[in-house]
Amino acid sequence: MGRFLLVTLSALVAAAVVMGITALVARRLGRISVVDIAWGLLFVVIAWVCALLGPGPRSLLLAVLVTLWGGRLAWHIRRRALGAGEDPRYEKLLSQAPPEKRFAYAARKVFLVQGLAAYVISLPLQVSAATGSQPLGWVAALGFAVFLVGIGFETVGDAQLARFKADPANKGRIMDRGLWGWTRHPNYFGDAAVWWGLWLIAAEVWPAVLTVFSPIVMTYFLAFATGARLLESEMAKRPGYPEYMERTSMFFPLPPRRPRPEATR
Repeated sequence: MGRFLLVTLSALVAAAVVMGITALVARRLGRISVVDIAWGLLFVVIAWVCALLGPGPRSLLLAVLVTLWGGRLAWHIRRRALGAGEDPRYEKLLSQAPPEKRFAYAARKVFLVQGLAAYVISLPLQVSAATGSQPLGWVAALGFAVFLVGIGFETVGDAQLARFKADPANKGRIMDRGLWGWTRHPNYFGDAAVWWGLWLIAAEVWPAVLTVFSPIVMTYFLAFATGARLLESEMAKRPGYPEYMERTSMFFPLPPRRPRPEATR
């Protein structure tokens, strides 16, 4: 119990420090969307804090995998955000606050919420670090395989979308090829799979299995709260997107319900 308290309090402090620095940077740049770049890096910091306080093969593996996931995500979002303005999601959120209180409102609604969410979602890493040095077994191998599926979906899906957008012939069309023909959000599904894989690696040792609510929370955010559902509230207004929704699974990859129409949308 003593080691867990040390690890979990250190993780909470790490989350507070990273989100505090991110908030200051966002205020200086005038862009709340900086938090999206910091999101993945926040987990990297927490993972290594856990690995340093609870060294062992499991904690080290988790830290390395989280670094791969978080580093790739931060790099991808930063590259996508270059030259862009504020994210419309945050513009809409901040429009609810008086102009003189926009930063304080963002601090409560964005930075505090995301910091606490990262702390809760990272609980499998924290509990794993507190269980001591335990050998890796077949459950960890299964978790590693699920992690690979997840990061593969993210990486391939993002690359396919980038190539699609780079082709001028696709202007005004809906991306429904490759992984995007099986799920409307391969990147969000990949994110969820990554965290189910990390949980499996941690859950091989008791009592980390009890942290199953962490990947559930992550999946809920990705599919129903701040991820897919929120994005689709805007995407559904685009010509051709309602038809895409009818034939393509929203989250979990499934075969298309009918062949993709060849007409330009």
